[in-house]
Amino acid sequence: MIRKAESWLRFEGNQESLWESYSAMANAAGGTIVLGAREEPGLFVPDGLPRALIDSFLKILWDGLNNRGIVNRNLVMRDHIQSFDSGSGWLLSVQVGRAKRNERPVYHGQNPFGGTYMRQGEGDYRCPDEDVRRMFADAGDTPADARVLKGFGLEDLDEPSLAAYRNLLAATRPAGHPWVTLSNADLLKQLGGWRTERETRVEGVTVAGLLMFGKHQAITSPEALPKFSVDYRDYRGRQPKQRWGDRVFPDGTWEANLFQFYRRVWPKLSADLKVPFTLKGVQRVDETPVHEALREAVVNAMIHADYKVGGGIVIMHHDDRYLIENPGTLLVSPEQLRRGAVSECRNESLQRMFFMIGIGEQAGSGFARIQGGWKSQHWRAPRMTTQHGPDRVRLDMPMVSLIPEDAFTDLRNRVGSAFERLDERERVALATAWIEGDVTNTRMQDFVADHPADITKMLRGLVSNGLLEHDNQRRWTRYKLPAVIVPRPDLFSARGVDGNSPQSGVDSPLSDANSPRTVEHSLGKEGVQRRLGADSPLSDAEIDGLRPIAEPVSTQKRASPEKVRIVMLALCRGRFLTLEQLANLCNREADGLRDRILTKLVREGVLVRLYPDAPNRPDQAYTTADEAS
Repeated sequence: MIRKAESWLRFEGNQESLWESYSAMANAAGGTIVLGAREEPGLFVPDGLPRALIDSFLKILWDGLNNRGIVNRNLVMRDHIQSFDSGSGWLLSVQVGRAKRNERPVYHGQNPFGGTYMRQGEGDYRCPDEDVRRMFADAGDTPADARVLKGFGLEDLDEPSLAAYRNLLAATRPAGHPWVTLSNADLLKQLGGWRTERETRVEGVTVAGLLMFGKHQAITSPEALPKFSVDYRDYRGRQPKQRWGDRVFPDGTWEANLFQFYRRVWPKLSADLKVPFTLKGVQRVDETPVHEALREAVVNAMIHADYKVGGGIVIMHHDDRYLIENPGTLLVSPEQLRRGAVSECRNESLQRMFFMIGIGEQAGSGFARIQGGWKSQHWRAPRMTTQHGPDRVRLDMPMVSLIPEDAFTDLRNRVGSAFERLDERERVALATAWIEGDVTNTRMQDFVADHPADITKMLRGLVSNGLLEHDNQRRWTRYKLPAVIVPRPDLFSARGVDGNSPQSGVDSPLSDANSPRTVEHSLGKEGVQRRLGADSPLSDAEIDGLRPIAEPVSTQKRASPEKVRIVMLALCRGRFLTLEQLANLCNREADGLRDRILTKLVREGVLVRLYPDAPNRPDQAYTTADEAS
C-alpha cells in the first residue's frame, strides 16, 4: 500500500533532494518534508536551522515552489508550512499534498522525463519514461479508451459479443429504446466504441470498442494492447498441490474480450452467494447488496484499469474472500475513494457500456456501494491497496465477520473476560490486528465513522493499556498485538457507564491533591500549571509535533546512549512528559529508558521529576532542570 511519507533534509546545499522529495510525494500519496537535519550513517539527526535565518529559508522555499524552472507546479499553501524548535535549532515542516489526476506529473526541472519522481516506502525513485507518459495520458481531457485505433474496423470485433450485448440492452432498457435497432456501427458510436477524430477526420474502432467486443487476437496485436489479459482463478476446495480448481483465461476456446469475460466469470463468482426470496411489488428480486457490491467491484476493475500496463485483470475466488486486481493506479486519493462523490474514470466509454446494461454506477459511489454491501453481512470491510513497479490496484473482499469466532476466542483467552467489556471500536481494532497482522488509523476508517484524531486516541489507549504495540510514532503508525498480552490490572476496574476510563494522572499529573512533595513546592501551584499545561494537557497534535525531535531514536533499534540523552533533553525542554509518553515517542521500552537514561539524567541534575519522592509512580513526568528553577 502507498503510505504518507516523511523525509528529513538538511536545507543548505541539498536543495536537489528537497525538490526530488517534493516531486515524489506529490506524485504518490503526499507526505511531509522536514528541513533542517544532518545525515549520519543509517539515520537523520535534526540539528536545526538558525532562527534568524528562517525567513531567508522560507523565501528560498517559496521562490523555488513558484519557479517553473525548479518545479512545474506548486501544491503548497501558506498553512502547509510550519516552523518549530527542535531544542537544538529550528525545523521547517512542509506538508505536500497528493497531486490531482490532471496535475500529474509533478517534476523537478524543466524536463518531466528524468525529473519526475515517485515515493515508494521511504525512498524517492526516478520514474521511467513510460510511467511519465501514462501520467500525461491520465491527466488529459480525453479518456484513455476514447483513442481511435487506426487500421481497425468492424471485422476486428466479435459479432456474437455484439449480438449478446444488444439482447441485454433490450432486456435492461424500456421497450422501444432507440439504440436497440441501430446498426452495429451506429450502436458503437452511441456507446463510444466507434469515433471520428475531429482534427484528422480519421474514424474507426476505439480502444473501448475493441476491449469490450473485440476478437482476442486483434486486442493483443502490437498495434493495439499487447499487454491485455484477463484471468479468473477458483481456489475453493482445492486439493493438496492443486493450483486451482477452475480457471477462465484466454485459452483459444472463446473470444477473450471484457464482455465475454464478464459473462463467463460472473455466474461462477455469484453461484455460492445466498439469495433470499424477496419481492419488489410483484417482481421477484434475486440479488442482495452483496451481489451488487461484488458486481461493482468486478466492473470497477475493468473500467479503471490501465491496459497499457502488464499484469491484466486477475480475479481470485477463495473460500473466505475475493481478490480482484487490475493494472494501473488510483486516479483519486484513498480518502476521496472512501468519501465517494468524486468520479474519476480512466475508461469512460467502457463505463457507459456496462452502465447501459444495468451494471455499474456513474456517480462516484462505486466503492461506497462495495463497502455497504459487505457491511450488510457484518463482514470485514473490503480493503483497497496499491503497488508500484508494476502499477497495480488490489481489492481484498473478505467474507468473514468483523470479529470471527476464532479471533474472539483467542483474544478473550489472551486478554481475559475484560475483552468483552471493550467498546466495539476497540474490539474491532484488536481483531483487525489479529486477522491482518496489524491495524492502522487508515484501515480503521474503513470500519468506523470516527474522526481520524479520535481513532488515533483510541489506538494509543490500547497501546498504553498493554493490548497493542506500535512500530513507530509517525502518522502511518502500525499497531500490532504483543507476543504476550499483559493488560494493566486496573484497566477496566473504573470504567464508567459509557465505557470510558476516568482521567488518569498521566493526563493531569497535578490532579492528586495528596501526592508526595512535587515541583509545585518550588514553582507554586499556578506556576506548575502554567509549565505543565494541567488545565489543557498536551493534545495529540502537540504530541505529534514532538515526533520529529524523537526521530533519531524512534527509527533505530539501537542508538548510542549519548544520542538518546540529547533527544530526551530536547523532548523535555519547556514541558513535562511522562515516562509513557517518552517511551512511545522514542519507540523504547519504558523500564529500560527510565533505568538506563532518565534516572542518570536526574542524578546529574539536568532533568527533574514531577514527583521527586515517588520515582516509580505510573504518572511520573520529567522536564529539564532549567524549567523547574
